[in-house]
Amino acid sequence: MDNKRFEIITRNTVEVLTEDDLNNLLKSKKQLSAYLGIATTGPFHMGYLIPMCKLLDFSKAGIKNKILIADVHSALDDLKSRWEELDKKVEYYKKCIELSFPWDDKPIFVRGSDFQLGKNYQMDVLKMSTISTISRATRAASEVTRMKNPKVSELIYPIMQTLDEEYLKVDIQLGGIDQRHIMAFAREYLPQLSYKQRVEIMTPLVVSLKGPGVKMSASMPETCIKVYESEETIRDKINKAYCPSGISKDNPVLQLTKYVIFPIRGTLKIERNKKFGGDIVYNAYSEIENDFCEKNLHPQDLKNAVSNEIVSMFSKVRKYFENKKDLLKSLGENY
Repeated sequence: MDNKRFEIITRNTVEVLTEDDLNNLLKSKKQLSAYLGIATTGPFHMGYLIPMCKLLDFSKAGIKNKILIADVHSALDDLKSRWEELDKKVEYYKKCIELSFPWDDKPIFVRGSDFQLGKNYQMDVLKMSTISTISRATRAASEVTRMKNPKVSELIYPIMQTLDEEYLKVDIQLGGIDQRHIMAFAREYLPQLSYKQRVEIMTPLVVSLKGPGVKMSASMPETCIKVYESEETIRDKINKAYCPSGISKDNPVLQLTKYVIFPIRGTLKIERNKKFGGDIVYNAYSEIENDFCEKNLHPQDLKNAVSNEIVSMFSKVRKYFENKKDLLKSLGENY
């Protein structure tokens, strides 16, 4: 049973710190808990969905999930969210998350500012700041915060993310591979405050719709798809996406298939003319990738199928925000 749970927990991941610790945890503790932190910075796009789809796997493995709506962190990161707009951003992110997934076991939502401003938490922030060097904190923050003209707040960011593991009382932290330096920081520094190390699990990043070299970014609308964009926009963006015939590496359309569609749907139907082989239903991602690499599956047929699924899967969140134009407008022009 533990082997099966281990397989479910670790599939579609890049790294686990460490696999031995995870195995020991599965053997020693019946009920596990995990958290995923989401900083309320820019528009909520498909790149956020990769670690969230892992929460669906965690639920299947019997793990209780928490989602941290990290409002304070978004301000610490070079004011990507202004202090006065945090309430609005929290509402926006929570709705995007709630309506984007078929939650069988709905995660617990926790707002960062609800516990991070407490006396004990802040005392621990100060304690950790006295044992962490500037260079170590800078390295931890380097791939997550903006760091253009580093602010003191950006060095506080990894300290707080480290302490979140303890104050949320979880066994596992989940995040993208860009979080690795912070997760390693947490494993190094929590024991120095007499807190236990957690298991850190990292998922891959989706490349830009434009192709290799950059991850999806809300600051470049042509590289990503917001979960509530119109059907026409979704189809247009996927139709224009980088998807060269026979090439699976750094292919954003295949990545969306593997890391979003299959964890949620478990299947993908390709509709095509009979002279090109007719309709086919894939029940495993590996079958799709194999046919694509063998050039038995045309890029346009794959794009059409992925567009259909994404349009369908996110219809609920799209309909909700169709009636929330004022909220989106108040958040900024990129929303």
